[in-house]
Amino acid sequence: MIYEATIEGVPVCTGDIICTADGVDAGILGQLWRALGYIVPGEIDHAVLYLGPGGRCVEAGGRGVIVFTMPAGRWDAAALFAERWLLDRFVGIADPLAGRGLAAADGLRIRGEVAAYCTAQAGANKPYNVNFFDPETDTAFYCSQLIYKAYLASGIDLARSPGAALAYDNATIILPQHLWQNCVRRRAGGAQASGASLA
Repeated sequence: MIYEATIEGVPVCTGDIICTADGVDAGILGQLWRALGYIVPGEIDHAVLYLGPGGRCVEAGGRGVIVFTMPAGRWDAAALFAERWLLDRFVGIADPLAGRGLAAADGLRIRGEVAAYCTAQAGANKPYNVNFFDPETDTAFYCSQLIYKAYLASGIDLARSPGAALAYDNATIILPQHLWQNCVRRRAGGAQASGASLA
């Protein structure tokens, strides 16, 4: 099934990428997470795949690949800290399929395949991949690698913008920022974002 919802007022669909920045304003722990975010290059520190219905998501984080449910309609990392081991702020939604010239039926099929791939990794209790320089492994995953591999299995290379030359080789880290940059983006706070380059 393909689901639609909103998170912080931003539309989201099964297979979309929830992009966050580490840290929250409240408390010392939130500030420590924010400091950790400075290590990850770019504005986006973490990537989560939206599954639906409601706030159901899948991510690769400190607890490995897990499925969790955010309170419907909002991003409340503090409420799920014990489950996720992560404090992050919602930045926006990245749509990996927009601008790729896909037929509607193909887009729906790919969204379903990506959700199934990521859910299967959670079901297999895959651990967190601490070797960021090995994005090709299937034995463990970091956040953006999980989503990259899921889309790649369906023929979509998120390491590059639609129509762009390859911007990645298998010796490079797939960063959350790459996913954000190479997709059409919708920001929180009503700013309709920028899209990936279609050149």
